[in-house]
Order: sequence, then structure tokens, then C-alpha cells
Amino acid sequence: MSRVEMIRAALQAAFDPELLEVEDDSHRHAGHEGARDGRGHFNVHVVSAAFEGKLPLARHRAVYNALGALMETDIHALSIRAEAPSKKG
Repeated sequence: MSRVEMIRAALQAAFDPELLEVEDDSHRHAGHEGARDGRGHFNVHVVSAAFEGKLPLARHRAVYNALGALMETDIHALSIRAEAPSKKG
């Protein structure tokens, strides 16, 4: 399973999102400090009812928690766009 697939599976299981996009942006960071150890750079966009009524910091923390060990083993940098369906845009 690729890292994108692992990230997608973890977020799908945690949030049952109505929209989930995961982009591997690692190729744009070749040679950066974090890329040297093999971990990657990713962008995620998640729209889920689980984020309804939560502040941005709480949504980001929830995403980090859902990814768990991947944050230590596979992900060096993560750009997060986490939204509730009512705030999508």
C-alpha cells in the first residue's frame, strides 16, 4: 500500500468524509532536510461532518491524531484543509 493510500485509509476510517483528497507533494521537496530520511510532504483536503462546530486547531489536531504513527514514520510535512460540510469552500 502506498503512503497516499495509507493516509487515505486512515482519514476515511476516522472521518467518513464526503470529500477526501490526498496529494503527494514530495517530489517538490527533494533535497530538503525532511526528505532525506524518506518521509514525504503531503496535502490533504477533508470535508466531514465530524468537523462541524470545531475550530481549525481542533480539526487539525483530529487529522494528526487520525494519522497517528504515519506522522512519525512516513510524513515529514502535512498541509491540511479540514472543513465541515456547512463551511466548505
